Amino acid sequence: MVAMSGGVDSSVAAALTADQNGRDRCVGVAMRLYSMAEDAVRTGRTCCAPDDLYDARRAAAALGIRFFVYDAQERFHDQVIAPFVAAYAQGATPNPCVRCNDHVKFDWLLDRARKLGAGELVTGHYARVELRDGRYRLLRAADAAKDQSYFLHGLSQQELALVRFPLGELTKTQVRAIARARCLPNADKPESMEICFVGDTPLPQFLESHGVSRTHGEIVDVQGAVVGSHQGVHRYTVGQRRGLGAGFKLPLYVASLDSARQRVVVGTRDQVQRHDFRALAASWVDSAPAAGTRCEVQIRHRGKPLPAVLDPSGPEVEVKLLEPAIGVAPGQSAVFYSGDEVLGGATIT
Repeated sequence: MVAMSGGVDSSVAAALTADQNGRDRCVGVAMRLYSMAEDAVRTGRTCCAPDDLYDARRAAAALGIRFFVYDAQERFHDQVIAPFVAAYAQGATPNPCVRCNDHVKFDWLLDRARKLGAGELVTGHYARVELRDGRYRLLRAADAAKDQSYFLHGLSQQELALVRFPLGELTKTQVRAIARARCLPNADKPESMEICFVGDTPLPQFLESHGVSRTHGEIVDVQGAVVGSHQGVHRYTVGQRRGLGAGFKLPLYVASLDSARQRVVVGTRDQVQRHDFRALAASWVDSAPAAGTRCEVQIRHRGKPLPAVLDPSGPEVEVKLLEPAIGVAPGQSAVFYSGDEVLGGATIT
């Protein structure tokens, strides 16, 4: 079973799977995640739209494989959109793509795969899975610019035994070349880089249209002195530099957000750097590493891997950074690597 989003990546994953296994043994499945009825005009979204389902169906037809659409809108709203809005209202910076993979796509799709009698679930993610010494390793993609392993850290050994990522060894240029050679209708379809259900709408506007109140509050420095005002902590994220106003002697960054008092705390680069942090709800690809394990941690998808020492022995993972970082934002995913291998991840508190 191939998860097909309507984009070129999942369509090429379907093509490679059909080539390897035969068209009659391959089925494409798309998920309707978000209703366009109310939000199409406001968001201008380009993902999860009816056009994407149409493109997925056309690609499946071009490949000669069966195709189904499942409605997962209620699950997507409850598990992704509602927590996303609530987190921003509390001053956190959530990662909806990680949550979507963990709570909507993989467990839900694997369940459907089993009901269809499929032995494998194929997606167009750029990542690799390797079986070594009886355990599955989740690895970065060969194309570092497209690597999506950060979003997949929640996959377990049982899930990795069933999922396949045919694009893991390919570059985006190679994927588009395959799509053109196969005459796939979406071979040159542009990529969607924004959050799919937010689209082109400014994030504050999206949040306020979903019930987050615009509230006047204070911008204070790390000593508590008032240096400005704002219209809601949901308009900021830890590590942010732009949008704080002008007139400061030194560049300022958001150090923390206090939603209870509607305060945005700012400081200089030296003042906002973090040398350690905690993270909860850890998931490990195999087993939890021992206390004192050295690894690299990414605190955002495109962030630089930072050397760190872990202690996962308590209720939260204690992370000591061996070089300071800006933008350690509560709500974001901290994903732990050993070289190219994903060890697991947790949510920054």
